[in-house]
Amino acid sequence: MEPVSPDTYRTFLASRAGAQLGAGFLQCPSWAQVKEGWRALLLGWGAQPQNGDLSGVALVLLRQLPGTRKHFAYLPEGPVVDWADPEIDRWLTPLLRYLREAGAFAVRIGPSPAYRRWQASRLKPQTGSGRSLGDVLASEVDPLGTAVGERLRARGWQRCGGDGSGDDGDAQPRHVFHVPLSGRTTEDLWAGLNQEWRRNVRRARREGVEVVVGSAADLPEFYRLLRITEERDGFRLGRSLAYYERQYAALNAEEPGRMELYLARHRGEVLAAHTMITVGNRVWYQTGASADHRREVRPSNALQWQMLLHARARGAHVYDMRGVPSTLDPDERAYGLLRWKLGTGGQVVETLGEWEKPLGGTANHALHRAFQAYLARR
Repeated sequence: MEPVSPDTYRTFLASRAGAQLGAGFLQCPSWAQVKEGWRALLLGWGAQPQNGDLSGVALVLLRQLPGTRKHFAYLPEGPVVDWADPEIDRWLTPLLRYLREAGAFAVRIGPSPAYRRWQASRLKPQTGSGRSLGDVLASEVDPLGTAVGERLRARGWQRCGGDGSGDDGDAQPRHVFHVPLSGRTTEDLWAGLNQEWRRNVRRARREGVEVVVGSAADLPEFYRLLRITEERDGFRLGRSLAYYERQYAALNAEEPGRMELYLARHRGEVLAAHTMITVGNRVWYQTGASADHRREVRPSNALQWQMLLHARARGAHVYDMRGVPSTLDPDERAYGLLRWKLGTGGQVVETLGEWEKPLGGTANHALHRAFQAYLARR
């Protein structure tokens, strides 16, 4: 294991071997430019990593613990390796050794295999007071995800937030929503929408809602709508306009069109704006925002339908709508987001979540506990 250049890293991700490992956008070199306050390492496994002979890569973000020279190492939704390989020590041991020598006191990783899946059709009848995803028998339990979890646990890794159905402790969403696209026609996708979604998309068409792809110049309007959405729906992402401008510039400098901003206009006014990210054959709907007025013309439904069609046209295997809550209680405010995404007819996927491990020694264990307390205060 050794550092690799951004070009070598990107070449591997674009190769056939790299594409099969399915890296997410959080493991692209450009993501290091998005995250302020972190120092980045680009690492590779292979016989001659700098010559492009790679079998896996990792973007590692290092955050210094205040008052020390030690760092917390974070691999968001990484590393990009073959998780099906039962001999994970072949790459895990060199990674931990390298990070320990680089001054890391603990490391957090985000394994890519799924753990459980619930089809939308199974969840819709299961709502009720106090109910959550964990109360419903999964449509599928992924044997690879189960095996990877057992392998990590046997090596002293701990799942952030424990093994419950919640996301507490994870920096990235443990539960995400996928709409499968492989082998599906436009007609198949339309048939997969529930009646409410089809009615809303038709309504947007009749009302003359226009969906267009915007530019960096439209990010201030997107951000204005995002603040309105946060206030209305009772959440706070804590991101600035500069964050989105930096993200848009970095991702598109790495590959033109990697991040796009979709706008829904009605009578010349932007009523909704959603961001979409593409890496290889994977597409993500990242962040959505909408106005408080004229919601009856259904701009967000119109946006998502067009984004779904564009993702399919690009050959994406899955349209990832990112995080959903684990609650199935209609009286909880968070359930509204899950209900909206269920209408696309996709599936909730529980990932393995994030896993942490102190890097040996009593002192590093103590630093790990101190860092966890520091993050909790922030």
